[in-house]
Amino acid sequence: MYNRRLANESVKQFVRAGPMPSAPINHLAMLGDYIDPGERIGVCPNQDVVYGIGLLALEKSPVVIQVPDFGNRFWVFAAYDTRTDAFVQLGKMYGTTPGFYLVVGPNWKGDLPKGITRVFQSTTHSGSFVPRVFQDDTPEDRRTIQSVLRQIMMYPLAEYDGKMKSTDWNQLPVAPATATGDDEIKWVVPDKFFDELPSVFADAPPMPGEEARYAQALAVIEAAKTDPRIKDAMTRAAVGADAELIQPVFDFRNFGVPLPHYWSTVLNGAAFGTDYFTRTAIAKSNILVNTARETAYFYQDLDSGGARLNGVHRYTITFPKDQTPPVNGFWSLTLYNVHHFFEPNPIKRYSLGTKNKTLKLGPDGSLTIYVQAASPGRDRESNWLPAPMGADFSLYGRAYWPKPAITDGIWTPPPVRRVE
Repeated sequence: MYNRRLANESVKQFVRAGPMPSAPINHLAMLGDYIDPGERIGVCPNQDVVYGIGLLALEKSPVVIQVPDFGNRFWVFAAYDTRTDAFVQLGKMYGTTPGFYLVVGPNWKGDLPKGITRVFQSTTHSGSFVPRVFQDDTPEDRRTIQSVLRQIMMYPLAEYDGKMKSTDWNQLPVAPATATGDDEIKWVVPDKFFDELPSVFADAPPMPGEEARYAQALAVIEAAKTDPRIKDAMTRAAVGADAELIQPVFDFRNFGVPLPHYWSTVLNGAAFGTDYFTRTAIAKSNILVNTARETAYFYQDLDSGGARLNGVHRYTITFPKDQTPPVNGFWSLTLYNVHHFFEPNPIKRYSLGTKNKTLKLGPDGSLTIYVQAASPGRDRESNWLPAPMGADFSLYGRAYWPKPAITDGIWTPPPVRRVE
């Protein structure tokens, strides 16, 4: 998170660099449609919402969050501190009213301007702000959503005048995109880890009980300044940890709470506290999740027999009648390749769920999703989730604003059955 902020410091104007918008620090920029499949800035994007992104530097200034009137449309805004813990409650599930909200740093003691509805305080200076606004897959909704997208804004407090601002995000100038390959940009380089850690610690002071851990790490870093052998050992340890500890938790099956049929979930998303393992696993595999009240996540690498999902096979997922994910918002099932990004496919479909208006139910009212590389036939293509030919992949369920059946653990996803 800290390195994402440092990278953003060089952005001086609102631009669209390749598939993602960029804004100067303490501002945000919105997309005007679903995220482009070529995005490589953050793993596990979805094509159910229209995203925005802004990086925070709250020691420079508090920021104003502008919330338009979304009507009945589902939306949720998330602000994350340096630890990727969320610290605002803004969204349809909170009954948030249109207006202006203030995000401040840990030491802010200024006067509250007139017209600010509520103040949210971060425990760190750095962080990010990510709006998510539901959009269905029809051309009509793509047009309708534009009026609210234009009024989603974030800007430093000095720019606040009590009036709703508006920007047409579709008109951002286009800048050249940097080629990133198939994987996510590597935000943490093991060889530099201990060089960067003191700055990150300064930005994210210890939580209660962490003081000794911080002191120990900083003492070793200080000793390494005068002893090359210590520095070399620390660097080798960081490289080894990246390969042996961090890389394995990129795979969903290696972390989380196990559920029936080899699904798994997390119960403390964006509220990790001192659960360092889950925080690390989420940051590596699908960073910037919502809190449990906002979204439930379901992860799957395996079929119902425990074998790795692979596009050489065909699979079905059948939700019995009235047993799709119970939500107040919406649900979706997304397919990711081994890099946790979208896999190109002939129909340019990467998820299925509430947004899709052409899903077909069976005679008994059930919903079957066909997960395979080749078309399941024209009469089933509306329910087809394309898989990569002959390659491993993962499935990822989202339930926005989940009902108690999900949060209480009563409802879990059905099995992913391999078709023989």
